[in-house]
Amino acid sequence: MFLALYVGAQTLWADLRGKVSREDGAVATEYALLLVLIALAIIAAAIALGVAISAVFTRGSTTLGGVSTPS
Repeated sequence: MFLALYVGAQTLWADLRGKVSREDGAVATEYALLLVLIALAIIAAAIALGVAISAVFTRGSTTLGGVSTPS
C-alpha cells in the first residue's frame, strides 16, 4: 500500500517536472509576442498612411477651392 502511494507520488512529481521543463508554452508565448509586435507595426503603418492620404486630399481640396467654375 505504501509502495503504491510512493510510486504514485513519484510519478506525479515527475509529470509536474516534465510539464514545467517543456518549452512548448515558451514557444507559443514567443509567437504571441511576435504577432502582437507585427500587429502594432501594421496599425502604426495604417495610421501613418491615413494621415498622409488625408494631407494629400486636403491639399487637393485647397487647390481646387481657389478655382472658379465657368458659368
